[in-house]
Amino acid sequence: MLSHGQVVRLIFGLKLRELRQERGYTPAELARACDVSVSYLNEIEKGKKYPKADKILSLSKVLEVSYDQLTSLTLSRRLEPISELLQSNLLKEFPLEMFGLDPLRIVELIADAPAKMNAFISTLFEIARNYEMRQEHFFLAALRSFQEMHDNYFEELEQDVRTFAVEHKIQHSAPFDRAQLMRVLEQNYGYTLDRTTLQEYHNLGRLRSVYQHKSRRLLLRPGLTGAQEGFVLGREVAFNYLTLRERPYVNASFPVRSFEEVLNNFKASYFAGALLMEEESLVRDLQRLFAHKKWEPTLLLELLTKYDVSPEMFMQRITNLLPRHFGLQSLFFLRFDQANSSAAFKLTKELHLSRLHNPHGNELHEHYCRRWVSLRLIAELRQQPVAGTPNFTLGAQRSRYPNGDEYLCLTLARSGAATEPAVSVTVGLLCDDTLRQKLRFLDDPAIVQKDVNETCERCTFLDCEVRAAAPVEVERRQRQRELEESVAALVNGG
Repeated sequence: MLSHGQVVRLIFGLKLRELRQERGYTPAELARACDVSVSYLNEIEKGKKYPKADKILSLSKVLEVSYDQLTSLTLSRRLEPISELLQSNLLKEFPLEMFGLDPLRIVELIADAPAKMNAFISTLFEIARNYEMRQEHFFLAALRSFQEMHDNYFEELEQDVRTFAVEHKIQHSAPFDRAQLMRVLEQNYGYTLDRTTLQEYHNLGRLRSVYQHKSRRLLLRPGLTGAQEGFVLGREVAFNYLTLRERPYVNASFPVRSFEEVLNNFKASYFAGALLMEEESLVRDLQRLFAHKKWEPTLLLELLTKYDVSPEMFMQRITNLLPRHFGLQSLFFLRFDQANSSAAFKLTKELHLSRLHNPHGNELHEHYCRRWVSLRLIAELRQQPVAGTPNFTLGAQRSRYPNGDEYLCLTLARSGAATEPAVSVTVGLLCDDTLRQKLRFLDDPAIVQKDVNETCERCTFLDCEVRAAAPVEVERRQRQRELEESVAALVNGG
């Protein structure tokens, strides 16, 4: 990440270069007038060096500006976007090194072509404003890119889990004994577990846990399932064992303060999943599941019961293991939420390995294809009577897109009453030769096959039985093509 000193040097260099050019000085002329070498002046303008006070005074006199004006962090109106970017938390906190980018190289790119970089940055800012992108959106997108770079498998975190288990004499037999995590938190990290306080805050119904860092007290909401509590405890262990200082103190989505917080939360969550679903054991179970010639949903349900984890935890965990142990690197993970039976479906989590598969999220306020198994299962659950606990189901579907891609989608869905929320989680696997070698049940005729599209507004299926909106975007594009053809005919006819 760029340090404050780097930002100060770069802004000073950009301002110096702009003033020099406005006054009509060449680098050699300004260097001679201020009694410095041309190479030294060049390093200042590129943000590599920051001159001493006497040199700044000399430069200000030659350039006919005040000392304070030259040293302030305010750039001219023309370069404001660069200044905004450099002084924002976005660039200061973003760990460029994690993506193999040298911060100094970024500085050089800006310094070498400030006008072009300014135009590029202005374009990005305009796009962000038009789509109401916030800093947290960028951080979360960067995290997804980081996961995709590593095929969502992190050997160092897997090894950390193994080392932790040995050091603390943890037994990995499924289902995982959560008492082991309570012991570590209380005895090794001085935690106090409080299962009563949080229930007094009725307006915080979605919060499963709150960590009061000053007193090292972990507030747990009464009534958590074993899976939910195990994940919360595992995540707390990870924050301490991995010494992740910058972290969220609640389990829900709140304004993101920094990219480090986003990254650390991911690492702790990954650690918790790997702790509750030990790598070698789950790989063996998946191998047995994939070896069956028939698609048998009960076998997947048995794995959920065996590990005592939530559907989302299980599906996220297998996205860690399928690329590494099965060679299935072209996959996606999706989570859809629906607040109530009349609300829109929202894609709240997504991950795409190898490429941006369909389906993917959009901010176009369009209707996602109702033929997707992710939405179809929720709709089917909504039709069933709810008796006490939410209804739960799972399904498989081979989805064919107009571009020829086909995915095997495995989905787990849960739904409450009409006024209650519903959620589905899906892992999609590209149907190719690798998948056919690994999954013997891929061609089972019991698996539903459907032609699907992205959104209703962009779909050309005339006979769709579950269309939620007219194909307005298809019609708009057709009108545009007709207009272009008419214009071309008129021009060529002359």
